[in-house]
Amino acid sequence: MTTPSGTSEVSIGADVRPESSHSGDRSKSTGPQSPSAGKHLPGEVGIWVFIMGDMVVFSLFFAVFLFYRNQDIVLFSESQQTLNQTLGVCNTLLLLASSWFVAKGVHVARKNPMAPAPQWFLLAFACGFGFGVVKIIEYSEKIRAGHTLMSNDFFMYYFVFTGIHFLHVIIGMVVLLLLWQLTRRPMTGPNDIRSLESGGIFWHLVDLLWIVLFPLLYLVR
Repeated sequence: MTTPSGTSEVSIGADVRPESSHSGDRSKSTGPQSPSAGKHLPGEVGIWVFIMGDMVVFSLFFAVFLFYRNQDIVLFSESQQTLNQTLGVCNTLLLLASSWFVAKGVHVARKNPMAPAPQWFLLAFACGFGFGVVKIIEYSEKIRAGHTLMSNDFFMYYFVFTGIHFLHVIIGMVVLLLLWQLTRRPMTGPNDIRSLESGGIFWHLVDLLWIVLFPLLYLVR
């Protein structure tokens, strides 16, 4: 015959076991992270602030160029025809290839810190160096033909805009060398990854600016 106290003990025991099971279910339900938990903004916040500021400045440059172009379309069109589009296309392909190499290097280093990522940054550096060689050849052609910064408004904007961009390329090449040096050793933590991403983001900015400059200076009719 079951005593009341015995019955009470059985019911308490029965109640405790399901409760622990439910708490386990709750812990499992809260275990998985939300879809956005594993996401993060690549690179440092500072690099994004710099990029946004740089893009605003270049947007103003482009707007000023288009404004004055509309004031004297004939002059700008005739001057534009003296540019070497073949060299411009070569530089565009070089920067596009370099951006792919940088993206590949960052991806490899982020996925496997022991993977051979440095080679990708050296390839990107070689593309940047090739861009510089082509740009110097193009500048030499213009100067020999008598086209300088003081020739007219078009060439003033041409030399100023491409010169500022060329400065970005030189800085970017230094950054690529730093990324090459960084990836020669295993990534030791999130700070290394953020530095890698920040350098890659800056180089993509260099590419993006040229993608806008090239049609603006060489192709727009």
